[in-house]
Amino acid sequence: MVNADIISTVEFNHTGELLATGDKGGRVVIFQREPECKTEPYSQGEYNVYSTFQSHEPEFDYLKSLEIEEKINKIRWLPQQNAAHFLLSTNDKTIKLWKVSERDKRPEGYNLKDEEGRIKDLSTVTSLQVPVLKPMDLMVEVSPRRVFANAHTYHVNSISVNSDHETYMSADDLRINLWHLGITDRSFNIVDIKPVNMEDLTEVITAAEFHPHHCNLLVYSSSKGTLRLCDMREAALCDKHSKLFEEPEDPSNRSFFSEIISSVSDVKFSHSGRYLLTRDYLTAKVWDLNMENKPLEIYQVHDYLRSKLCSLYENDCIFDKFECAWNGSDSVIMTGAYNNFFRMFDRNTKRDVTLEASRESSKPRAVLKPRRVCQGGKRRKDDISVDSLDFTKKILHTAWHPTENIIAIAATNNLYIFQDKFN
Repeated sequence: MVNADIISTVEFNHTGELLATGDKGGRVVIFQREPECKTEPYSQGEYNVYSTFQSHEPEFDYLKSLEIEEKINKIRWLPQQNAAHFLLSTNDKTIKLWKVSERDKRPEGYNLKDEEGRIKDLSTVTSLQVPVLKPMDLMVEVSPRRVFANAHTYHVNSISVNSDHETYMSADDLRINLWHLGITDRSFNIVDIKPVNMEDLTEVITAAEFHPHHCNLLVYSSSKGTLRLCDMREAALCDKHSKLFEEPEDPSNRSFFSEIISSVSDVKFSHSGRYLLTRDYLTAKVWDLNMENKPLEIYQVHDYLRSKLCSLYENDCIFDKFECAWNGSDSVIMTGAYNNFFRMFDRNTKRDVTLEASRESSKPRAVLKPRRVCQGGKRRKDDISVDSLDFTKKILHTAWHPTENIIAIAATNNLYIFQDKFN
């Protein structure tokens, strides 16, 4: 497996017809959903490669003698306004706006140019003709429209498009900047948690997102396990949060690893805007925006790893950043785990399931079998023991179609797309 092929982000567009992935090699691959075919009912929902382009190249910061990786950290689609699609992609330092458009006609019959595009000798032009558009094979063109650079000292971990469709924010470890999509040479710093003396640094920003309906609200999570809701109407600099969501720690559970595993790796507003979904190392939590003192729901993703934290610390897995996702109706949440397992929790029935993204399970129309992990003692036939889990296979990046039960799962260099079974 080439390191550059490892998928680093997955994102559906607002209709779910397109799905974009970014990888460590700086490439973006866009998949398009096939239209429903009357003769082959099972071909509906298949996603095929639509376009591939190089978004970022490796760079070198000569002032700091630092290599800047080309790896794509995040992709965010802009709501579609016309026939073209637009998306933002970012590596550690630079955000780019891309236009994705289709061309299926070409102009022919120029007066001053020949078919190759060379300027004709004007003395040979004796009559004028009207150029016409002739059909041609469909071409998907991807062109860079804006480059938003030089605004981040630290690594960009999040970008989020505002519901006003005009602005977006980018967050790094210590600051969040607000950009206008049409202006590249300046951004407004709206959150800055950098201490005067860096030795006093106690936490960093891990993720940030705009509210889906209120353009003045945003949330950011920290490595201390807290969430801060900010209202941009209160002050230009959102250093004073409107709400702080924090769960008091149980002193009896305190250990050397408590701080590391409580760091929030991802935060997502529900589609309704009422709830927040967060992921830390062992759990996924749902918070109600109206209740700050504790989460509304806590879901154990892989509680069987509690006894393994020491070895997970030694092999650096304890620092893995798992993402989380809501389904279209906010009733089910999904997040990844090790051994290419991913977990789904139904908020209404409280049922949960562990599924595996593997070559065997991904044959067309194969039904995924639930998996179980056991911690010693009696083992059922298909159970897998905690000690035989593969920690190199991890599902960090997942995405859920905005309206349908279709999910995209990135397992290292493979992309799996699963969909609800047909009747």
